[in-house]
Order: sequence, then C-alpha cells, then structure tokens
Amino acid sequence: MSPLITAGRGGNFSFDINNCDRSISARVSGAIVKQHGSLGIFGTPLIANFKGVAGVSFGAWNAGGLNMYLEGDANDYVGKGMAGGKLVIQPPHGGQFHSNKTTIMGNTCLYGAAGGILFASGRAGERFAVRNAGAYAVLEGAGDHCCEYMTGGVVAILG
Repeated sequence: MSPLITAGRGGNFSFDINNCDRSISARVSGAIVKQHGSLGIFGTPLIANFKGVAGVSFGAWNAGGLNMYLEGDANDYVGKGMAGGKLVIQPPHGGQFHSNKTTIMGNTCLYGAAGGILFASGRAGERFAVRNAGAYAVLEGAGDHCCEYMTGGVVAILG
C-alpha cells in the first residue's frame, strides 16, 4: 500500500481478520498523515474490506481516505481517536440474529474521535462516542453513558 499512499492513489483490498489483529489502521493511517495530512487521500480512498472478528481498536486513529468495511464484529475502542475516513461494520452474511438486538462492537467506541464516519448495523457497548469531538455515527443502539462529554459531531441511534 505504501506506493499507493505516496502517490495519493486509492485501491481496494480484502483481508481476513481475527481477534488477535489489534489497532488495525494505525500504521496505514500514520503513513497517510505523514504524506498528506490528517484529511489524507479523501478524494481517492484506500478501501479495506475485512471479514471476521476484529481485535481491540479497529479503525484507531483512522485518517481521511482510509475506508474500512468489516463483515463480522469488533471488540472495544472501535474508531478511537479517529480523524477521518469511514468505518462500516455489519453482521456476517447469513447470520441468524436481529442486528438491532445484537452488540456488534464493544465498549468505548469513537473515544476521542475528531472526525470521520461510522456506520454500524447493530449495537455498541457502553460509553459509545465518549469525548467525541467531530465524528458522525449511525448505529442501532448503545449501552449506558452514550455520548458522555461529547463536544462535537453527530450520533444517530436508531433503536
């Protein structure tokens, strides 16, 4: 991906992910920010498609132009410190549960986010969007203390 980031060009990639894969996006986001700033390569995004269970901090410090799609679920701190980009989390295809009644990501997601977008087909755990300063999110439900100390951004909870 490094040559694509340097050139400011996007691409589309697919990966399997498991619970041991943590802070997915941090290294790539760092490279984007180093070359193009925190808004990154917004016009020509890198698109990363994941399938499985994401470990802690999926989408942490996500930079503009890094769009990540997860078919599965994620642990705590999804989108922690996110600056831009997009995170989309949806249940596995063929799942036998109702997304509006099922937790799809853990606790303290979007903690300290400054920008970006998160869409989740399911519920978040407790303390969703705490200290959110600019991210936008749409999800189907959240636990206690949602949006605590939030100073910016928009959160729409459909449930």
